[in-house]
Amino acid sequence: MKRMAGWFFGALALLPMWLLYGMSDVAALVLRSVVRYRRRAVRENLRASFPDKSEAELRRIERAFYRHFADNAVESIKTMRISEAQMRRRMEFEGAELIDRLFAEGRDIVAYFSHCGNWEWATSVALHTHARAGADADFGFVYRPLKNPTADAIMLRIRRRFGASAYPKATVFRELVRMRGRGQRFITGFMSDQKPSHGDPTYVGMFLNHPTAMITGTETVARKLDTAVVYWDMYRVRRGHYRVVCRLVCESAASLPPMALTEQYMHMLEHTICRNPSIWLWSHRRWKYPVKLTES
Repeated sequence: MKRMAGWFFGALALLPMWLLYGMSDVAALVLRSVVRYRRRAVRENLRASFPDKSEAELRRIERAFYRHFADNAVESIKTMRISEAQMRRRMEFEGAELIDRLFAEGRDIVAYFSHCGNWEWATSVALHTHARAGADADFGFVYRPLKNPTADAIMLRIRRRFGASAYPKATVFRELVRMRGRGQRFITGFMSDQKPSHGDPTYVGMFLNHPTAMITGTETVARKLDTAVVYWDMYRVRRGHYRVVCRLVCESAASLPPMALTEQYMHMLEHTICRNPSIWLWSHRRWKYPVKLTES
């Protein structure tokens, strides 16, 4: 089954982008208007997040979200066959020299990023640095393994396409400590806009007009290892083309007060989303369970 699925998606990845985007157009229409995939959740999330926007504006964002959601799927499939040169053109990293500078100064890096733009293509960051993946530094990301082993294997194949390492959430800290012990420089990306897992420590702040429980594990790792911290600010330039601006948050996580990193990430992410709401993953049930603001 795993091999057949790999062949199927590998064959799809051979199709030209114009044809894949044609398929995406159809898929977006079906998802929104026929299947109505999580449409109620999308509408509730948008309405509560942007109470000042008119219904017409919210519907425009909704339509654009489903188009982007479908585009993200076909672009992720294309990753299986896309060339390095084409990936460099489609996913740009502005300020990637910051990563090289921090490595040269002996700093390891934790990177905050999110479900904005094409987050799967963000793992191609090593194509834009002087540091070589595996040889000079480890370019990794944290993920939650999928329940379906076939789907998990395919997604790992896509995400590792350009030299990235994959670390399950449960073991990432141990792996980073091991790298630190053998003198291996690393930059590790944490998708920190997900709903925290049950029992995880959280910080609750105002985010998109909601009291929102934010994941604090990213900050915990950065502070314990005293890494530098960057934020990958995602822009959608045009269809199939994205730009990440690498923004420095701090050079020493341990020097900041508790929860300062989490709060800063929350504000930076909110700015990214408000700039172009359609590129965030509104189908997440981010606010399924109400929370109360953390007392300062």
